[in-house]
Amino acid sequence: MTTKETPQVLFRNRKPNRIASLDEYRESGGYEALANVVGKWSPADICRCVDESGLRGRGGAGFPASKKWMSVSGDAAYPRYIAANADEMEPGTFKDRVLIHVDPHSVIEGMILAGYTISASKGYLFIRPSYESSAVILEGELENARQAGYLG
Repeated sequence: MTTKETPQVLFRNRKPNRIASLDEYRESGGYEALANVVGKWSPADICRCVDESGLRGRGGAGFPASKKWMSVSGDAAYPRYIAANADEMEPGTFKDRVLIHVDPHSVIEGMILAGYTISASKGYLFIRPSYESSAVILEGELENARQAGYLG
């Protein structure tokens, strides 16, 4: 399979030299997963779907995301938080920065879905201090997501 034949998943909303807007993200199916699962799927159903997808962490160990989520998705009465790491500690990678700069709503929607699954009350995203422009982009797009009703 050549590069041209490879389906774009991670960067499917990439626009040349600019951020994909909230409207463009929605036009390409963005926030549909959120609409399809919130109030309709149980955390166990979501974890099963994530497990079947093979989604794994990118921190080096490749730990299955579903296992992480299932380990905190019980009925315990302690607060839960979702945390995402955009520090790019993996050698030679710039995926976090690129993703935030071209498709920030995919990061936001993913965090919302993970947070919903584990009943998180807050979400945190760590960004490498030298990526100040990424933080500015995310702050603006988080506000757009808030105004659109995706965040409380």
